Amino acid sequence: MKPTQIIGDCELYQGDCLDIMPGLDKVDAVIADPPYGISYKSPSGAGMTVRGDYPIIAGDTEQFDPSPFLFADQVVLFGANHFADKLPPSAKWLVWDKRDGLPSNNNSDCELAWVKVGGSARLVRHLWNGMLKASEKESRRVHPTQKPIAVMDWVLKQTTNSTDSILDPFMGSGTTGVACVKLGRKFIGIEMEPKYFDIAAARITKAYEQPDFFVEKPRLKPKQGTMLDD
Repeated sequence: MKPTQIIGDCELYQGDCLDIMPGLDKVDAVIADPPYGISYKSPSGAGMTVRGDYPIIAGDTEQFDPSPFLFADQVVLFGANHFADKLPPSAKWLVWDKRDGLPSNNNSDCELAWVKVGGSARLVRHLWNGMLKASEKESRRVHPTQKPIAVMDWVLKQTTNSTDSILDPFMGSGTTGVACVKLGRKFIGIEMEPKYFDIAAARITKAYEQPDFFVEKPRLKPKQGTMLDD
């Protein structure tokens, strides 16, 4: 299957990832923030409703099945605390503290990502709370679950090697693709929603046009007996 668009070392496909993935070459890692049913309403009536004025995220009104995405040597799935019962046990989870000391509100204080290959759990602190952001302060959010480039840069460094090819089957606004561009890694992105596909393509194109674009380092959990790195 031919990609919808090729930008540098990035192949972008518009469509359903379950239809597209069987036709792809082997990839080293799957890194994704899948639709895990945040808009799903159970028979009891519990659950959350569709958020904001963004286009509905395809699949977000259904419970998520991670099994089709576990084929790569390395897999990282955000939101896996919502479907952990469907995943193999793993000692390595990535934790993104997105409040960085701010008081709790109605939203989660952190996000969790399950990692296929074992190891130690890791924590990153990076403020991302509405208008309060540690990075990309001049950029408007263009996707309801958009993550900071700095955090995805950290995730890639925690879980993949410099020569790995990365697949994001739920590309969204293309943040993982932008982080791959900055790290010089091959990226394959799939997105069903045309609006988000166009946004992702534009952001990845801009990343190539601005190779000196600065990705701020997130605050890491300090090692015992050392000062906190900025």
